[in-house]
Amino acid sequence: MAGATAALLAALSFGVTAPLVALVSQRVGPLAIASLLYGGAAASSLLPRGGDGSQGTPFGRSQIWRLLAMAAVGGGAAPALFAWGLRHTGGTAGSLLLNLEAVFTVLLAWLVHREPIGRRVAVALALMTLGGAALALGGGGHTPWHLWGIAAVALATLGWGIDNTLSRGLAQQDPVLVIGWKGTLGALATAVGAYTTGERLPALGDALLLLACGASGYGLSLRLYLLAQRRMGAARTGSIFAVAPFIGAALGWALGDRDHAHAPGTALAALCFLGGLWLHLTERHQHAHVHDAVDHDHPHRHDDGHHDHVHEPPFFGEHSHAHHHERVEHDHDHAPDIHHNHAHR
Repeated sequence: MAGATAALLAALSFGVTAPLVALVSQRVGPLAIASLLYGGAAASSLLPRGGDGSQGTPFGRSQIWRLLAMAAVGGGAAPALFAWGLRHTGGTAGSLLLNLEAVFTVLLAWLVHREPIGRRVAVALALMTLGGAALALGGGGHTPWHLWGIAAVALATLGWGIDNTLSRGLAQQDPVLVIGWKGTLGALATAVGAYTTGERLPALGDALLLLACGASGYGLSLRLYLLAQRRMGAARTGSIFAVAPFIGAALGWALGDRDHAHAPGTALAALCFLGGLWLHLTERHQHAHVHDAVDHDHPHRHDDGHHDHVHEPPFFGEHSHAHHHERVEHDHDHAPDIHHNHAHR
């Protein structure tokens, strides 16, 4: 339940940013937007941690290539494509298209990490794909720029799907350090791109808004997303995170972006995405499985059914240290977290 709550809060933090970025995209270049968003994310890593249990295992040099790839794809290319696409689709349609991130995340989690896809999730993926097609073909935009905008947002969601797949390997690391490094590298790369392509500096008000969106939608949201991945795996976290587009679409509509809101394709897309989200959220995975004996070090709690070792004095809450697991066989509802990487036929 803690993983689902973290994923929903991550979706809320990210969802509200899309229509706000769409408003600013009419005045600010896409690379400058990407730089300010991830600059805000990097700044958020300097805030006090609070009691969110976000500490993880030490950050090693072996993860540098993964961080560089996340910064390039998720922190550079994806937000720039997203900002450019929003300029031509608007906040409502652009937000709904963000549902495709869940499709790419689940498919990549299946291909790369072998996370299982049940029948309900397969139907959900088909519905969400149909929703994206409905927006492209019947969302009320018949200009080439509108279609190019849809393609750009779709490519951005693919980039973030790749980012989510890469970040699964960092779920046990300290998410604050991950956000700080990814945000800094992404912001620097896109700032250099904005300068070399001659993008103008944004007005102070626009810059502050984008920094705030970055701190909330790309900093706090990523911190919560990584915590959810730690407990639930990439596929389930991506599925719950799919509520973010509806939050963004609702806010976009409230802010006056209603040009395509009444088009048949937009309504069909919303229904398809809602149906897919419901199937994702109600999916359960349970069967008998075996845990081999293992010694490892990762963040854990003692109320999760897998960690029954004793501390003197007793310790409550999430913490990390080397510990041992005996071999055990049991049957319960589970997600593909660090303890459930077993194969499926």
